[in-house]
Amino acid sequence: MSVSAPPIRRRGLIALSAGALAAPALGLRPASAQAAWPTQPVRMVVPFAAGGPTDVPARLLAEQMSNALPQRVIVENRTGSGVVIGTDLVAKGPQDGSTVLYTTVAHAVTRALFPRLPFDPVADFQPVALVGQVPLVLLVNNNFPARTFPEFVQQLRANPGRFDYASSGNGGAVHLGTELLLHAAGGLRANHIPFRGSSQAIPEVIAGRIPMIFDIAASALPYARSGELRALGISTKERSSLAPNIPTFQEQGLPGFETYTWHMVLVRSGTLAPVVEAINRAVNAAVNLPAVQERLTGLAMQVVRDSTPASAAEYLRSEIAVWEPLVRAANIRAE
Repeated sequence: MSVSAPPIRRRGLIALSAGALAAPALGLRPASAQAAWPTQPVRMVVPFAAGGPTDVPARLLAEQMSNALPQRVIVENRTGSGVVIGTDLVAKGPQDGSTVLYTTVAHAVTRALFPRLPFDPVADFQPVALVGQVPLVLLVNNNFPARTFPEFVQQLRANPGRFDYASSGNGGAVHLGTELLLHAAGGLRANHIPFRGSSQAIPEVIAGRIPMIFDIAASALPYARSGELRALGISTKERSSLAPNIPTFQEQGLPGFETYTWHMVLVRSGTLAPVVEAINRAVNAAVNLPAVQERLTGLAMQVVRDSTPASAAEYLRSEIAVWEPLVRAANIRAE
């Protein structure tokens, strides 16, 4: 996610034909490919459940990368302790590119959420590519006494601690995004009610038992379009083509506010540079396919084209600089 709001500041499938991208085109010369590249299939570890909003794009990417790399890419879901178990598997894994991590903004908060974390999210990992960003949408029950975000702010400011908000889980993107929005809007107070996923949280908002949720766009937009819930704002810099009628928070009084959950590919630190470059090129080749972009856009993702290991590493560092202080200030704890 990214945001620019004081005092915490930020800047904001059609398969490829088999063999379409050979190893030399990915930066591995024939002479070095055998020595540098693993001989076994590549494991793409996803520290989230199968079929969820992180797993689906990961599988889409793995399918295309399998056509672009010397070895097939196989998705492996490893959940537990938030994202810790799956992430630690990669942190302790081989340094030959045979195990990669596909993760989200959760990677930027693990150090703050888990004081005894068995890995360092920066030192133990080499970012490979930022795949894309998914904005969040503020939804309220249709009976909530606010039709715009400024009215929403007025309601919460006049009634500190009176209103609840739902999330898809403690310490997740929805929880963090809501706390960031409340902070940026002047330190508003509301009570966090976590659920096991948006599929359990949103019905509670529709029923009016909980008045609001700041959910990822892929989950939120269908309810905004159907009129079951009222959308008060979207966290993009400019209005999204997916929801042109939903105003941004920037145009409603929060200059610079821009926040996302994001998807990134990483490997263990120490992985050979030619392997990192090859994986990076495979990711970029996949996300630049029009059919892949169409699928990812359908999942409300803003695709990041031509990400480099250096730019992905800088993005991760900047995100950690945002989220770790927020997690500590809001006293968010892992469950």
